[in-house]
Amino acid sequence: MYPLIDTHTHFDTPVFDDDRAWQVQRAYSQGVRHLVLVGYLYQYFERMYDTEQVLNKVLSKKASQSSASDIQYQDELYIHTHIALGLHPFYIEQHTDEHMIALAQMVIERRPLAIGEIGLDTFTDAMKAPSVFARQKRFFEAQLDIAVTHKLPVMLHIRKAHAEALAILKAHDYDAHELGGIAHSFSGGEQEAKAFVKLGFKLGVTGQITNPNAKKLRRAITAVVEEYGIACLVIETDCPDMTPMMCQTSHDEHSESGQSPYNERENAHKHDRNVPANLPWVLISLSELLGVSRDKLAKQLWQNSCDALKITWTYPA
Repeated sequence: MYPLIDTHTHFDTPVFDDDRAWQVQRAYSQGVRHLVLVGYLYQYFERMYDTEQVLNKVLSKKASQSSASDIQYQDELYIHTHIALGLHPFYIEQHTDEHMIALAQMVIERRPLAIGEIGLDTFTDAMKAPSVFARQKRFFEAQLDIAVTHKLPVMLHIRKAHAEALAILKAHDYDAHELGGIAHSFSGGEQEAKAFVKLGFKLGVTGQITNPNAKKLRRAITAVVEEYGIACLVIETDCPDMTPMMCQTSHDEHSESGQSPYNERENAHKHDRNVPANLPWVLISLSELLGVSRDKLAKQLWQNSCDALKITWTYPA
């Protein structure tokens, strides 16, 4: 077991309502010490904060029930939960200018860990429509402005729009070297991977890396590490999406949310969902792919996550 940071989750979604307390204890037992709840629709922002409070109560209660003589155990029985707020590009038709104004105000009042997930998405023909894509770009740039104003890192969602996203990032005054940032669930090719890292972003690696048929992704990760080293990566579950191959319970791979007009996260089936406790499989598969020991990789990924999010979390002894 290695201490891990799950840099991207949607652990607040209803599919976890029945067993969230148990799942967070499972995650702790598998080494997860921090997890980030990432926003995608304004209507769920408050739910994220409610979930954060519930998780804190669950773990505090669990610790208080531990043996009084086991003080160290009580102190450590805690998964720190953090929040990123953002308006996801795939749901652009559901976002309004009022939501953007409210997001900016929430950032002032609550100061989340990061802005995200934000970016560009042309996965479907509907998302490629000029008016829709133009709206995506406007919201993307506006949220980059918020990040710059408040000196916060961003979590990027880029799908089939890497060149356009890179152009915006290069033209914008957002500096990932200074502010941090993660290209969440990276899905581009080798040159795109190198371009994002060159701009200062870490690449988020999910359970997709466990799929031997994900050849484009595996080549991209291998190539970028050959040039920049393992300091350019972080890991994530993106739960309830991106279930590692060895954790899937059906023949259909659990695809990334946002591939249909419906909010799959809200309607995910429990037997198909990914969970934070699956994060070690990403570490294991990445270790095997790169030929780096799990111990060395786990320590570096922890540091990478801190660097990407511009925080300091002590690596557990």
